[in-house]
Amino acid sequence: MIEPTDISYEKAVLIGLITQFQDEEKSNEYLDELEFLAYTAGGEVLKRFTQKMEVPNPKTFIGTGKLEEVKNFVDEHEVGVAIFDDELSPAQQKNIEKILQCKIIDRTNLILDIFAQRAQTSYARTQVELAQYQYLLPRLAGMWTHLERQRGGIGMRGPGETEIETDRRIVRDRIALLKDKLKKIDRQMEVQRGNRGSLVRVALIGYTNVGKSTLMNVISKSDVFAEDKLFATLDTTVRKVVIGNLPFLLTDTVGFIRKLPTQLVESFKSTLDEVREADLLLHVVDISHPSFEHHIDSVDKILEEIGSADKPTIMVFNKIDAYDPEKIQEDDLMTEKTKAHYTLEEWKQTWMSKVNGDAIFISALNKENFSEFRKLVYEKVKEIHTTRFPYNNFLYEKYTEED
Repeated sequence: MIEPTDISYEKAVLIGLITQFQDEEKSNEYLDELEFLAYTAGGEVLKRFTQKMEVPNPKTFIGTGKLEEVKNFVDEHEVGVAIFDDELSPAQQKNIEKILQCKIIDRTNLILDIFAQRAQTSYARTQVELAQYQYLLPRLAGMWTHLERQRGGIGMRGPGETEIETDRRIVRDRIALLKDKLKKIDRQMEVQRGNRGSLVRVALIGYTNVGKSTLMNVISKSDVFAEDKLFATLDTTVRKVVIGNLPFLLTDTVGFIRKLPTQLVESFKSTLDEVREADLLLHVVDISHPSFEHHIDSVDKILEEIGSADKPTIMVFNKIDAYDPEKIQEDDLMTEKTKAHYTLEEWKQTWMSKVNGDAIFISALNKENFSEFRKLVYEKVKEIHTTRFPYNNFLYEKYTEED
């Protein structure tokens, strides 16, 4: 008999700042996202701490009084990890660790940890390892306090490198090795992409946890790992899909997130090659998320960075079954109508006029509005296909629904 395993979550607290660039509402939104990240990594958030400051304290990130408050809570509830919403400098991390006496993790470290859990292929693992070493290099100093050999004096003089120098050299060598490995894999993947022949390439893009893999599973009838957690997908998956009588290639990519660590964007640029080489983008959006418009902006910003902003795009608004607008009572004359009160119909009108009709509202889980989605994708792919491969005559003139 298999014994039931008890999953124990690590106790955590979240710490964020309210600054002139980040008001309270935005700070709460970031902390919501951080809480979801912590849950994905296996943490249970007990409390959030925020502080209003013009700029973060260079020594301890937050003020000393607030840090004392955090310390009392950590000691009282035996909290194992404190998670900060922004990247900490090596010095800040060391100082906070001394005071709180528990694990200190920032947003970057947390995302790296989730990536390490989720990486499946050797390519994804190499990318994550490279990003982790690049993050670790400036932070090595605090890791050898138990082996202090750099004191000088009798018995300590002479040639040779100190402990920390040895470590830095090992890490730098490892980074160089991983970069070479990635170059090799990149070349292999380039060859693979070149071998895909005369098929139109369609890429699913969007923020993390908006339902790209679920949509991929429904369209391609395949079994890609999909879960209601952040970064469930780390490896790009390519499937051949046929709608009607038109075959094309569909790629599922890694989701984007705000405040993505720079070293991660760097090492995942190659994953985004799939997006660069796509002929059509399906930009999936979770319309049930209160700040989905911010998500669209972050994805557009990354697309601009990789030079793919002008590609033909269909906006796919997913999770319409979970969309629940705020309601205003009929006798309520004070509340002003905002975007939070928009109905699905109003959003449809707004976005249809914004993107010239290249938008569709669906639910991938319940297959709601799915035949219209397939029709729209079919028309778009057909348009690209006939201009790219004019002598391929296996297209039907009329769209036929395939069961």
